[in-house]
Amino acid sequence: MTITTEEQLEKLKAIGRICAITRDAMASAMRVGMTTGELDEIGAKLLAEHGARSAPVVTYDFPGATCISVNEEIAHGIPGERVLREGDLVNIDVSAEKDGVFADCGASFVLGEGDKRLDALCRDGKKAMWAGIRVVKAGAPLADIGEAIGKFAKKGGYTLIRNLASHGVGDSLHDEPGEIATWPDKSDRRRMTNGLVFTIEPFLSLGGKMADQKSDDDEWTLVARPSAPCVQYEHTVVATPRGAVVVTLAA
Repeated sequence: MTITTEEQLEKLKAIGRICAITRDAMASAMRVGMTTGELDEIGAKLLAEHGARSAPVVTYDFPGATCISVNEEIAHGIPGERVLREGDLVNIDVSAEKDGVFADCGASFVLGEGDKRLDALCRDGKKAMWAGIRVVKAGAPLADIGEAIGKFAKKGGYTLIRNLASHGVGDSLHDEPGEIATWPDKSDRRRMTNGLVFTIEPFLSLGGKMADQKSDDDEWTLVARPSAPCVQYEHTVVATPRGAVVVTLAA
């Protein structure tokens, strides 16, 4: 999507806020002993109350309103009978549609008290996302995003999952300009056009480099290879001459 009217921007901000409210409410509701299916039900109810539809369901017939990935799972985890435990690393990814407009956001959390390395990974995963957001500007190279995130990751001794990219969003869940690397990619010559809508979502890891399918009988859930903890933080943004407008904020 490329924003050309105030009406488009207001619709995008509306669905962005709904996604953010749902993400934050789910994070606040997480409890030890809860199943991921029960957590997903909270998200599904909130989306419905706001008149929104789950984007993964609408787009891919995904078996859950949201994606909930735990520990070894790094993306597209299917909500179900898995029980959340103290110290689990949990990623909540919420994307939804309302009035024909899509937005997408996500965040990772340590449930209760856990490994201090995971706390640091979460802290720096969020910083990596903002490193990418800060270089968003109409007219700038899209590759600046991956360069900024890659520089941050290298300085902290982290790796980046290099086959899970940011993407265009708005008219659909995965929209033009297609995939946008969140790692250094000197081959990308594209530029951010004014009003372009896309996500910033680096997958920062303690050693993982690629995402692979979890198992033959699960076509959705992805894990890191080599196996290592990984976090994802994601916002939907609009490129403007003054920088990024972040639409997936709860307030």
